[in-house]
Amino acid sequence: MITKLGATLSLAILFASPCLAQDVASQKFLKEAIEGNLAEVQMGQLAQKQATSDGVRSFGQMLEKDHSDANKKAIAAASSVGVTPPTEPNKKQKADYDKMAKLPPAQFDKAFVTHMVADHKKDIKEYEKASKKKDAAGTYASETLPVLRKHLDTAQSLSAGKTANQKASPPAVMAVPAPAAGVPPPTPETTAGDKAR
Repeated sequence: MITKLGATLSLAILFASPCLAQDVASQKFLKEAIEGNLAEVQMGQLAQKQATSDGVRSFGQMLEKDHSDANKKAIAAASSVGVTPPTEPNKKQKADYDKMAKLPPAQFDKAFVTHMVADHKKDIKEYEKASKKKDAAGTYASETLPVLRKHLDTAQSLSAGKTANQKASPPAVMAVPAPAAGVPPPTPETTAGDKAR
């Protein structure tokens, strides 16, 4: 009787192990996803305060909104797999924030965008891996991937200098060719208010 019970328990443990391993991986992913969302919300808020270009400021707004929304979904998924959601970013994320917050305005935009490109590339790899899971973590990862890809595209565009409304941009100057030899220069046009009286 005891050996039969022992064999049954051994089989139950053997077959449960892959499920437990998947649960542990899903729990770890969701915990890290929540920390990441919290960090991105804070970074987005920082960009709105520190950025010198409108493009980086509006990217900060996008990060704050999208990662707040994603975090609600991540917390719901975490609850369904037995994870107590973290309430703050991890130590590395806090250190990254502190480093970014101390940058002078002239260096902030470039450093921020470079950080966001690297961060979102890393996140996309992790989310792609998690999206293959057939559980709440996989569903959350699949639903969030398009948002992360949009953030990466935006960060890469900003990195390439495609920002609109840069504050310190000088006005464009158009070169006017000199008149050909023997042709008198054009006379400046006058408006009705400039006519001699």
